[in-house]
Amino acid sequence: MELAGFVQPPQVRGERPPPAPPPAERALPQPRPLTPEGPGALSELGALLEASGSRRLFGDVSPGTLGELVASLSRFAAPPEQQQEAAELPAKDSAYEAVAERAVEVGAVLLRLLAKLEAARTEETPGEPVVGAILRRVAAPIYIFAVTHVVDQPWTNARSRAVARELLESLVRAAGCGSVAEFLRGKKEDEEGRFAAVMGLLKQELTKDTWKRNPATKHVFSWTLPHVTRPWLSHYLESVLPPSLLILDDYREENKILGVRCLHHLILNVPGADLCQYNRAQVVYHALYNHLYSREAPLLQAVLLCLLDLLPVLERAQHRQQQQPRAPSHSDEVLQLLLTHMEAEHRLALRRLYARSLPAFVQRLGILVVRHLKRLQRVIVGYLEVCDGPEEEARLGILQTLRMPCRLPELLQALLRMMWDVHTDQGPTPEPVKAALLQGATECLILLDRCSAGQVKILLEGVYSSCEESCVRDCLRKVRENT
Repeated sequence: MELAGFVQPPQVRGERPPPAPPPAERALPQPRPLTPEGPGALSELGALLEASGSRRLFGDVSPGTLGELVASLSRFAAPPEQQQEAAELPAKDSAYEAVAERAVEVGAVLLRLLAKLEAARTEETPGEPVVGAILRRVAAPIYIFAVTHVVDQPWTNARSRAVARELLESLVRAAGCGSVAEFLRGKKEDEEGRFAAVMGLLKQELTKDTWKRNPATKHVFSWTLPHVTRPWLSHYLESVLPPSLLILDDYREENKILGVRCLHHLILNVPGADLCQYNRAQVVYHALYNHLYSREAPLLQAVLLCLLDLLPVLERAQHRQQQQPRAPSHSDEVLQLLLTHMEAEHRLALRRLYARSLPAFVQRLGILVVRHLKRLQRVIVGYLEVCDGPEEEARLGILQTLRMPCRLPELLQALLRMMWDVHTDQGPTPEPVKAALLQGATECLILLDRCSAGQVKILLEGVYSSCEESCVRDCLRKVRENT
């Protein structure tokens, strides 16, 4: 069936509005003649759908024709293309206001179409699965249209958002799903949802040369991605990683943050083995690391949080490959750059952000933080000396870094193990040297106990009661009795 008259070229901002939708009789069979063209064509198309019987409507029109119809309707109500990549989206614009009004009309037509599909499902015979075939063709374009208009954007208004929400709910219901996530990923792990079809349509606009032309594309992608989680997301990694990196690699802070959030979702929901395959994790790491040089606090915060979840993935793979178990890692590299920036930073917003983030990276390295001890000490002293306002966020963050409980178990085990090794050593070590080592370890345990508000005494209770070696027991007694 001929639909050439219905397909509209994309509108560019600054040009005249697109012509009215094409005559409905070219797209669907109708029982009465309609006005060939005019502003009421969408209303007539909706009335035609309302009047047509479900069996006749879907029996006479092929799924491919309906798919083209839905795609054309979606393009008719799409935001105008951007001529200049650097152009900011205006809060109010006559072209966008017209888009919102067209979205209301198109949404009403699509709602009638879905209602007819649901009615046809109840009348369908088991041997003629027409509704399923039609849904497979129309679900993805209807979904993209609904998501384009469901969130508050310059090209939407309250009416268009309400219609889009109703349309999205109707689509999920017509597909026999209980939620948008189920609609996209499938009900079971081995069941394919509609995410592949949605990405197939978005992929055409998510290229280096095209993704900025349609201002809605990145929002549809970033709104959709979080609904697909583990274990389904790994099946689509090849299609979602490139656009996430593409959005991150932009000069606008808004897009960078959007890209970081997409990558963070991938890191949290894709198995580490899949991320490390083909060096993907390294690519993501370098893309994020480059943004540590940013001077914008919101972007830096997003990048640091994302790196904290990526570093364990990278270092597990690194640990399996390297011969030297304690070689410098990506965590060392990030902490080194973080401390370098902290030393020279004077902006309060960034000082507070760095101070809040520092404890997590120090804890990530554990005892290996001694590699950075000189610079870390300079940063701690420098930040404790400067007041940063009534909330004192920077100083509180630095004090959190200084707290010992996060490393107490590791340090306590190391000291006790050394005391036992010294006591049982049958080598040539002189007794005075052994006594000095035991005395030094005892003093360290006392200092640790004071720093941890008595936690060492509590942890040593079981050790002291079971220890039978008088020399070691005497050292533990000094720690217990010290006040």
